[in-house]
Amino acid sequence: MRAWQFDTFGAPRDVLKLREVATPKPGEQECLVRARALALNFPDMLLVEGKYQMKPDLPATPGMEAMGVVEEAGPGSRFRQGQRVLVSQIHGSFAEAFVAPDAFLLEVPEGMSDEQAAGFHVTYQTSYFALVHRAALRPGEWLLVHGAAGGVGTSAVQLGKALGARVIATAGGAKKCEVAKACGADFVIDTRTQDFVAEVKKLTDGRGADVIYDPVGGETFEKSTKVIAFEGRLLVIGFASGVIPTVSVNRLLLKTAAVVGLQWGAYKMFAPEKVEAAHRELSAMFTSGKIDPVVYERRFAFEQLADAMDALTSREAFGKVVVNVR
Repeated sequence: MRAWQFDTFGAPRDVLKLREVATPKPGEQECLVRARALALNFPDMLLVEGKYQMKPDLPATPGMEAMGVVEEAGPGSRFRQGQRVLVSQIHGSFAEAFVAPDAFLLEVPEGMSDEQAAGFHVTYQTSYFALVHRAALRPGEWLLVHGAAGGVGTSAVQLGKALGARVIATAGGAKKCEVAKACGADFVIDTRTQDFVAEVKKLTDGRGADVIYDPVGGETFEKSTKVIAFEGRLLVIGFASGVIPTVSVNRLLLKTAAVVGLQWGAYKMFAPEKVEAAHRELSAMFTSGKIDPVVYERRFAFEQLADAMDALTSREAFGKVVVNVR
């Protein structure tokens, strides 16, 4: 089998190598998964560059997220041969096959395509835990979603509407604004031509947003504190801008507001039962048509992993960037 590996940290296009490696064997409560589709996330690039919070032993295979079919189930595994599964792990998924413990695997919802399944787990779980568990979003509240055409952004817009919120989306450029609108956003603000602070105040009659979903950070976070409503919740999802912001706490005091962090992976460690429950709820939402994962229109072959990473980092893509293995 083939796998993408790196021996030193650096730019993915410079250090990633496609190699022939031995096919691994599953152990107790593990599965050998034959990959069909791989989904990219910003931490994949950070891992290769040596900028992620943990550094793997080298050589290493990147890849947090994938979808495949169980080729061999190890002793005691709850999965069976031939079952379609999605996987979420820190690294190791960017290969034609890989071994993963049962705890990292979930069953693919009925009727979901391979490409949608590859990028379903991390993004929708992140948005679900953020909006439901951390922000307690209520029907009728104003939800402001930044980066609304990206992977987590599209999921947040869809889930916000499914939960009964009034959704304002921000995105850069006409195409990405169309993507956010198609996901169900009630109002879309083009950050290339509009000031979202002024627009949000106008749309909410000066009240501001009850919940703000921010995967961007930097200036976007700082400006968001200007449009948070009384008792509002500003969700820290990530820092796609590359800038980790600081907060002017006087604004939180004046609005009786809160900044709420979310590290979704921590739930897998400390509350795995909540992850399983969320997957059941999200699967039911998909089956009923309330959510529909967005996959970037350009498709990449397994050999084009570096091109797919470039598409993600250049901001040209929307939804989830997916690499087909078959």
